[in-house]
Amino acid sequence: QVQLVESGGGLVQAGDSLRLSCAASGRTFSINAMGWFRQAPGKEREFVAAIRWGGGSTYYADSVKGRFTISKDNAKNTVYLQMNSLKPEDTAVYYCAIGDSRGIYSFTPKYWGQGTQVTVSS
Repeated sequence: QVQLVESGGGLVQAGDSLRLSCAASGRTFSINAMGWFRQAPGKEREFVAAIRWGGGSTYYADSVKGRFTISKDNAKNTVYLQMNSLKPEDTAVYYCAIGDSRGIYSFTPKYWGQGTQVTVSS
Protein backbone atom coordinates (compact mmCIF):
# COMPACT_ATOMS: atom_id res chain seq x y z
CA GLN A 1 0.00 0.00 0.00
CA VAL A 2 1.11 3.56 -0.77
CA GLN A 3 -0.08 6.80 0.75
CA LEU A 4 -0.04 10.15 -1.05
CA VAL A 5 -0.29 13.57 0.53
CA GLU A 6 -0.65 16.70 -1.60
CA SER A 7 0.12 20.26 -0.57
CA GLY A 8 0.56 23.69 -2.11
CA GLY A 9 -2.90 24.60 -3.31
CA GLY A 10 -4.46 27.98 -2.72
CA LEU A 11 -6.13 31.07 -4.12
CA VAL A 12 -4.23 33.05 -6.73
CA GLN A 13 -4.93 35.58 -9.46
CA ALA A 14 -4.84 34.90 -13.17
CA GLY A 15 -1.27 34.95 -14.43
CA ASP A 16 0.19 33.86 -11.10
CA SER A 17 2.12 30.68 -10.35
CA LEU A 18 1.72 27.86 -7.84
CA ARG A 19 3.69 24.72 -7.09
CA LEU A 20 1.95 21.61 -5.87
CA SER A 21 3.78 18.83 -4.06
CA CYS A 22 2.83 15.22 -3.50
CA ALA A 23 4.77 13.04 -1.10
CA ALA A 24 4.49 9.27 -1.30
CA SER A 25 5.06 6.89 1.61
CA GLY A 26 4.72 3.19 2.13
CA ARG A 27 5.64 0.72 -0.64
CA THR A 28 7.32 3.38 -2.75
CA PHE A 29 9.76 0.92 -4.34
CA SER A 30 6.89 -0.21 -6.57
CA ILE A 31 6.30 3.22 -8.17
CA ASN A 32 6.42 3.12 -11.97
CA ALA A 33 5.00 6.55 -12.74
CA MET A 34 3.25 9.39 -10.96
CA GLY A 35 0.84 11.94 -12.27
CA TRP A 36 -1.57 14.75 -11.62
CA PHE A 37 -5.28 14.97 -12.37
CA ARG A 38 -7.80 17.70 -11.70
CA GLN A 39 -11.54 17.93 -11.24
CA ALA A 40 -13.48 21.15 -11.65
CA PRO A 41 -17.00 21.54 -10.20
CA GLY A 42 -19.54 19.68 -12.30
CA LYS A 43 -16.87 18.12 -14.52
CA GLU A 44 -15.17 14.77 -14.75
CA ARG A 45 -11.70 14.26 -13.38
CA GLU A 46 -9.14 14.85 -16.13
CA PHE A 47 -5.51 13.98 -16.72
CA VAL A 48 -3.00 16.84 -16.36
CA ALA A 49 0.53 15.42 -16.44
CA ALA A 50 2.58 12.32 -15.70
CA ILE A 51 6.23 11.47 -15.15
CA ARG A 52 8.10 8.19 -15.36
CA TRP A 53 9.73 7.41 -12.03
CA GLY A 54 12.88 6.00 -13.57
CA GLY A 55 14.29 8.21 -16.32
CA GLY A 56 11.91 11.12 -15.91
CA SER A 57 10.04 11.17 -19.22
CA THR A 58 7.01 13.43 -19.04
CA TYR A 59 3.62 13.72 -20.71
CA TYR A 60 1.09 16.56 -20.57
CA ALA A 61 -2.47 17.30 -21.45
CA ASP A 62 -2.70 19.80 -24.30
CA SER A 63 -4.53 22.27 -22.05
CA VAL A 64 -1.50 22.72 -19.78
CA LYS A 65 1.40 22.09 -22.15
CA GLY A 66 3.88 24.96 -22.01
CA ARG A 67 2.45 26.31 -18.74
CA PHE A 68 2.76 23.40 -16.29
CA THR A 69 5.86 21.36 -15.50
CA ILE A 70 5.89 18.05 -13.67
CA SER A 71 9.07 17.02 -11.88
CA LYS A 72 10.17 14.61 -9.18
CA ASP A 73 12.64 14.04 -6.41
CA ASN A 74 13.20 10.31 -6.12
CA ALA A 75 15.12 10.64 -2.86
CA LYS A 76 12.10 12.34 -1.27
CA ASN A 77 9.50 10.20 -3.09
CA THR A 78 7.90 13.46 -4.09
CA VAL A 79 6.38 14.71 -7.33
CA TYR A 80 5.79 18.37 -8.09
CA LEU A 81 3.55 20.32 -10.43
CA GLN A 82 4.80 23.81 -11.23
CA MET A 83 1.88 25.79 -12.62
CA ASN A 84 2.63 29.08 -14.38
CA SER A 85 0.40 31.56 -16.20
CA LEU A 86 -2.61 30.24 -14.34
CA LYS A 87 -6.06 30.85 -15.81
CA PRO A 88 -9.49 30.83 -14.16
CA GLU A 89 -10.25 27.63 -16.06
CA ASP A 90 -7.43 25.93 -14.15
CA THR A 91 -9.58 26.16 -11.02
CA ALA A 92 -10.10 22.63 -9.71
CA VAL A 93 -9.20 20.14 -7.04
CA TYR A 94 -5.85 18.69 -8.03
CA TYR A 95 -5.08 15.07 -7.23
CA CYS A 96 -1.80 13.25 -7.48
CA ALA A 97 -1.75 9.59 -8.35
CA ILE A 98 0.56 6.64 -8.72
CA GLY A 99 0.11 4.84 -12.00
CA ASP A 100 0.05 1.16 -12.72
CA SER A 101 2.44 -0.58 -15.10
CA ARG A 102 0.97 1.00 -18.25
CA GLY A 103 3.34 3.95 -18.12
CA ILE A 104 2.80 7.64 -18.71
CA TYR A 105 1.09 7.63 -22.14
CA SER A 106 -1.74 5.41 -20.92
CA PHE A 107 -1.51 6.60 -17.34
CA THR A 108 -3.93 4.62 -15.20
CA PRO A 109 -4.12 5.59 -11.54
CA LYS A 110 -3.63 2.90 -8.96
CA TYR A 111 -3.49 5.08 -5.84
CA TRP A 112 -4.89 8.58 -5.24
CA GLY A 113 -4.07 11.42 -2.93
CA GLN A 114 -6.77 13.34 -1.10
CA GLY A 115 -6.63 16.38 -3.38
CA THR A 116 -5.73 20.04 -2.95
CA GLN A 117 -7.86 22.99 -4.07
CA VAL A 118 -6.50 25.47 -6.60
CA THR A 119 -8.61 28.55 -7.25
CA VAL A 120 -7.64 31.11 -9.88
CA SER A 121 -9.51 34.40 -9.81
CA SER A 122 -9.84 36.62 -12.87
